[in-house]
Amino acid sequence: MLSQKEDVNWQDKEQRSLLHAAAYRGDTAIVELLLLNGATVNSKDKKWLTPLHRACCSGNYNVVDILLRYKADVNARDRSWQTPLHVAAANNAVQCVELLIPHLLNINVTDRGGKTCLHHAVYNGHLEMCEYLMQFGCAINASDKKDRKALHFAAYKGHNEIVKALIAKDADVDVKDRDLYTPLHAAAASGNVECVHILIEAGCDIEAKNVYGNTPLHIACLNGCPLVIKELIANRVNLGRLLSKLNTVIHDI
Repeated sequence: MLSQKEDVNWQDKEQRSLLHAAAYRGDTAIVELLLLNGATVNSKDKKWLTPLHRACCSGNYNVVDILLRYKADVNARDRSWQTPLHVAAANNAVQCVELLIPHLLNINVTDRGGKTCLHHAVYNGHLEMCEYLMQFGCAINASDKKDRKALHFAAYKGHNEIVKALIAKDADVDVKDRDLYTPLHAAAASGNVECVHILIEAGCDIEAKNVYGNTPLHIACLNGCPLVIKELIANRVNLGRLLSKLNTVIHDI
């Protein structure tokens, strides 16, 4: 088959090439053979994913190493504007990130939603990846297009060890998104009482209001999170503060 170069770059109905498949599966021998016989290293499928994206998705760092030697584009973007770095971070492919970083101009590159690789690592709960990225200068307080920071995602998703790691690296505990939600609002909304405790211990504003005038206590009440309510009350939250519609927290309970 490899005697005919048109076969080397054959694509299926999703425009995935043989190199896409070999990269995802981690078959280094086939990857090398395809490239030696003229396979297009930066070919894109219908989602604009390159073989490098696919190798990073499955954590096949040996394939990543080969693709980089053949000048794979580390800045290639898929339809969501995600680079191989975003994909590797989301899939906890630390060894792939180690190989990518020396080739990058900007470790804080953002996707279509404004998310950095750190946002993706945090959202998916990958502590080791988060620590590695922070070590290499990822912006801790970077905002996505809705002004959400890494700490918002960690607090909402219940990734409490990541919350601690971000705070240890001086993440702003009172940072606000576009609707003025703080990480404490996010933790209260998801019922994450341990994270609520962590944030309070770190000195966050327990009375912060979002754009609707709601404090974390209001959010906990509205979402039916009794343990969070108890934790907030134990920390002397203002029970008499009014909701934007002039309802008190006591009425909501």
